[in-house]
Amino acid sequence: MQGDETLKIAIAETSAIIRSGLALVLKRIQGLKVLPIEVISPETLTDCIRLHKPDILIINPAFPAFFDIRKLKETAENPNMKCVALLCSVGDSALLKNYDDSFSLYDAPETLKEKLNKLLDVSEGEVEEGGQDVLSAREKEIVTGVVKGMTNKEIADALFLSAHTVITHRRNIARKLQIHSPAGLTIYAIVNKLVELQDIKGYL
Repeated sequence: MQGDETLKIAIAETSAIIRSGLALVLKRIQGLKVLPIEVISPETLTDCIRLHKPDILIINPAFPAFFDIRKLKETAENPNMKCVALLCSVGDSALLKNYDDSFSLYDAPETLKEKLNKLLDVSEGEVEEGGQDVLSAREKEIVTGVVKGMTNKEIADALFLSAHTVITHRRNIARKLQIHSPAGLTIYAIVNKLVELQDIKGYL
């Protein structure tokens, strides 16, 4: 796993035991490189979102001060941020309607991993079903960038995405195609006419 694949997760919870315990569990999840950012107050939450631009915000719905999650996501400088409710007791389902998912204090680490992967695997609803086109339009753009020798950051800048989103798409592409090397993607791109030979001959 490359260094730029670090997943930034902010944890907004007033209880130090719960907050630090969850941070420790997240860091120990195999297959994910997590950088937990602990948030202890409403004031530091705003600063955290602005400065760190977390990929995922895990927040206790009972966190001090009232937060409109939908408004928080709209006004954040990181619009792709996922918001997850941290449930310490049985919660009102109506309060959870604007969250992307929820974690419970009683969830096993494996359950947390499955939920995180589910959050990261969202492909913007572009997946095409049936036929030979197994990749979404966005994934095809990313394959083209990889084949042309662009870095994750260059692809992200060109497509107005975050580097982490590009990495997530690349993980999905590898899983769908069962191709795990740039050379294999190059052959796939040529066969499926995603690129012209002259576009990539410098990298062959």
